[in-house]
Amino acid sequence: MTDASLLVHFSKKHVGRVAVDLSEFDALSFDCYGTLIDWETGIASILAPWAKETGLELSDEELLLAYADNEARIERDAPSLPYPEVLAEAFRRTGSALGAAVSDEWAGRLGSSVPEWPAFPDSADALASLAENYALIIVSNVHREGFAGSNARLGVAFDSIITAEDVGAYKPAHSHFHALDGVLADLGVPRERLLHVAQSLFHDHVPARQRGLSSVWINRRHDRPGWGATPAPAGEYSYDLEFPTMRAFAEAACAANAGGAGRSRGSGQRAMP
Repeated sequence: MTDASLLVHFSKKHVGRVAVDLSEFDALSFDCYGTLIDWETGIASILAPWAKETGLELSDEELLLAYADNEARIERDAPSLPYPEVLAEAFRRTGSALGAAVSDEWAGRLGSSVPEWPAFPDSADALASLAENYALIIVSNVHREGFAGSNARLGVAFDSIITAEDVGAYKPAHSHFHALDGVLADLGVPRERLLHVAQSLFHDHVPARQRGLSSVWINRRHDRPGWGATPAPAGEYSYDLEFPTMRAFAEAACAANAGGAGRSRGSGQRAMP
């Protein structure tokens, strides 16, 4: 039995939304961090040794929970602040809330860590499989240099990349999605044939619903309680399909497109093992 058959749910959070046919889309837009890149492991790899050094006996989950709202608040209040500075300042505020100072050295370590954050083990193969049938677009809350490091781990050529640095704002603000409309026009993809794929209900599925976009929830935390490094959703949200992993989503998309001609995406694309 495949991952796709193990855990697929249809959202009932938005009356009138029905299950979608994955073969009816031409483009996929992705949140990157939390969906494709394991940002919680990346952030915890800095917060945990800092906590140990300062004598705080907190689990990774407790540290992430303390951190989450600080990052989101800075992104809301200072939308043009570069992401490395967002990370550093969020770390300082987290330390202050926990009663332990964060030195400039520690803050700088987190700020410069994005290229080192690991990809989820299934992300590269899933993206390669999806690229056979869809245009792939990144819609991310980081800076260009940070995403370039992550993209090397993902191993695919995205059709377009939209970062917070490009639009001067952070999701859940709508700036990324306004830019996405322009990308779709350039690609010749009708808006109704775009499917947004993301882990964060707060950053992505709330604004996707407000923008009237079809969406898929990659529920990376399906086996863990709580929200981790992501704040709880602050508004109404919906999604059309839910999968526990990118692998499961890619398998379902492959099955839906079976027999089709696919897209000509160049060489080096990998089938799901």
